[in-house]
Amino acid sequence: MGFWRVLLSIICPPLAVIDKGCGSIIIVFLLWLFGWVPGVIAALVIINNPKR
Repeated sequence: MGFWRVLLSIICPPLAVIDKGCGSIIIVFLLWLFGWVPGVIAALVIINNPKR
């Protein structure tokens, strides 16, 4: 997890997970619409997941 990826996930979470697949982008985008904090948390979890 790089510094720029973490910074991007704080500023705009859907852009941080754009290379993780369509499902991840949709989930993070919907959570981001419901609130900024859930979107950031979801993006950080998806970025930090070593199996993807």
